[in-house]
Amino acid sequence: MPPSPALQAISESTVQRCSHEAHEKYGDAMNWDELEFGVIPTDYMYIMKCSNGDNFSQGHLAPYGKIELSPFSGILNYGQGVLEGLKAIRTKDGRVQLFRPEENALRMKMSAERLCMPSPSTHQFLDALKQTVLSNKRWVPPEGKGALYIRPLLIGSGPVLGLGPSPEYTFLIFATPVGNYHKRGSTMNLYIENEVRRATPGGTGGVKSITNYSPIFEVVTKARAKGFTDVLFLDAATGKNIEEVSTCNIFFVKDNVILTPRTTGTVLPGVTRKSIIEIARHLNYMVEERDVPLEDVLAADEVFCTGTAVEVTAVASITHQDKRIEYRTGEETVFHKLRVVLKEIQTGVVEDKMGWTMLID
Repeated sequence: MPPSPALQAISESTVQRCSHEAHEKYGDAMNWDELEFGVIPTDYMYIMKCSNGDNFSQGHLAPYGKIELSPFSGILNYGQGVLEGLKAIRTKDGRVQLFRPEENALRMKMSAERLCMPSPSTHQFLDALKQTVLSNKRWVPPEGKGALYIRPLLIGSGPVLGLGPSPEYTFLIFATPVGNYHKRGSTMNLYIENEVRRATPGGTGGVKSITNYSPIFEVVTKARAKGFTDVLFLDAATGKNIEEVSTCNIFFVKDNVILTPRTTGTVLPGVTRKSIIEIARHLNYMVEERDVPLEDVLAADEVFCTGTAVEVTAVASITHQDKRIEYRTGEETVFHKLRVVLKEIQTGVVEDKMGWTMLID
């Protein structure tokens, strides 16, 4: 349900005041040319709560800072939490927009249902995003210098001892300005992990559960220590098919046909992944969503990854056991054509005929 007129007026007044303050201070003490992908505290965060069995109601902005949790909270004891990630981008004319935020709202709802959690409505999610971005507007980097990374987080915040859902839930949105996830102009060098699996059939690999990530920290850390960018995981059922990278989805190109693992519960349905598939089909490329065996990896002409953090990044090589396979990169690739179209839509360089962007300011 939309907020009442009185609450809406209070919300708009708060956003206008915070946005005005943010505009006054834009760019203070920031070297945007050296922006990295890390945590820089911003001014405000958004908070909304509800009890189990109820619906979320009106939330509010608060100064960015620490939150208080019971030691018995569901998130701390049983990992009951889901997250999202998206970016606010400044366009060439200085305005700020989001890319397909309703997809993140719908995915959070799907993830929350899997973990027995209530979730904000799409209207509430989008309104909270708008308030958070406007109140932190001064932290949106100039055009071409990066983006404001936005982290919606839904957690079981109430105390619970017996195994079961939390009695209370908290929805948070906070943000930080970021540069590229990988160094500007870089490609990825991936390592195929043979022993550890990222996801299992019937598990939570297809949703954004916070419990999906820390179990793979060890193998990713070891791979990076050997000079690899990230780890590419195989399926748990057969150990013969490619699924995804720790941070993103993956695509393979062979003879201008684009392959990507299908999303059947163990592969996350990425928003950038979905967008690249739609762009590719619009440009008359054949796209196959199916099992991708190792043989297809060895035979591919190009490989690239997609995700909110990595955006669309070319893969220069994949190493399987002791065999290193190298792939085409550069401007004469399918990857580059798709990346350019996506970036032009996200940054407002071309008209958004897909209806994907949401103008914030």
